[in-house]
Amino acid sequence: MSMIHNLRAVVRPSRPSRLSLRKDGGVYDTTRPAEATTAVVDCAVYRDGVRVTAERNLTPHEAIRQVRRDGGFVWIGLHEPSEAEFSGIAAEFGLHPLAVEDAVHAHQRPKLERYDDTLFTVFKTIHYVEHDELTATSEVVESGEVMCFTGRDFFITVRHGGQGSLRALRHRLQDDPELLSKGPSAVLHAIADHVVDGYVAVADAVQDDIDEVETEVFSPGRKGTPRGTDAGRIYQLKREVLEFKRAVLPLVRPMQLLSERPMRLVDPDIQKYFRDVADHLARVQEQVVGFDELLNSILQANLAQASVAQNEDMRKITSWAAIIAVPTMVCGVYGMNFKYMPETQWKFGYPVVLGVTIALCLGIHRTLKRNGWL
Repeated sequence: MSMIHNLRAVVRPSRPSRLSLRKDGGVYDTTRPAEATTAVVDCAVYRDGVRVTAERNLTPHEAIRQVRRDGGFVWIGLHEPSEAEFSGIAAEFGLHPLAVEDAVHAHQRPKLERYDDTLFTVFKTIHYVEHDELTATSEVVESGEVMCFTGRDFFITVRHGGQGSLRALRHRLQDDPELLSKGPSAVLHAIADHVVDGYVAVADAVQDDIDEVETEVFSPGRKGTPRGTDAGRIYQLKREVLEFKRAVLPLVRPMQLLSERPMRLVDPDIQKYFRDVADHLARVQEQVVGFDELLNSILQANLAQASVAQNEDMRKITSWAAIIAVPTMVCGVYGMNFKYMPETQWKFGYPVVLGVTIALCLGIHRTLKRNGWL
């Protein structure tokens, strides 16, 4: 089946386009204008995998009425809707109040919930923030959220955050009518695959940052000893990895359910391909957990190196203090105001005492240097 062979190609990233098919056969920009008063980014009816055109843009109410009269399904995309903006759509599609509250207020952990004949899925999108140099305040990853309502004849996406636009994904799906003909579950799979593919790309980029920090921590200094790095950079990177981890780990169970448990709202031909998404997610999960443990080890190694460096400094200070103690002691002895000190009347007293002092200092210096204190 060609749909099966092209399933991965459909959700593979490609060059985004700002244009989409307009209802009158033309094109229009699907981005949300800054002055827009509605949260609806796009609303389209799909029948037999093809976007149905109309003379004007349909409202969600008109779209679902058309679907329930002529068949197909409606896909509505929203971006950061307010409670008032979403309440009408929620009432029209019979969405559960708890799911609606989660979708409006966001800041949810990834999950999969079933409310009557609706699946509510939460994805956290992760975007890698490019930076020239990793610092103690660098932002490494930026997160957003995509909430999906999957019904028998509708699919609603609610997006939060500046990243994770689904515009390009919608265009690619529209280029594969055979896939879209499978209904809303095909869109759910495409979004899940799109999000997890983003995780894979971010994991590779974060790996490069960790490798850079690890190299700096264990790279030799001027005298062949590890010089370490700023602990603040390591700690900041660890915090960003924890944010990444909070997006990946909770999503593992929902993907397992979608790939293993039969569901009325998920087409059987689509369900088996959730296994591919679950496999990719499991690989990212292992990477992220490994990142966290590796950064713990790097941070501990860096702190240990700082302690070693302090000990080395203290040994050097102690060594020089021991060397200086010899002339200090000699000068202290001969600085006493005793009248009868035989050496003070001796012709070679001064050069002998000076030579002995220098010899003792050199001997101590050589011994300490041989033992690695200097």
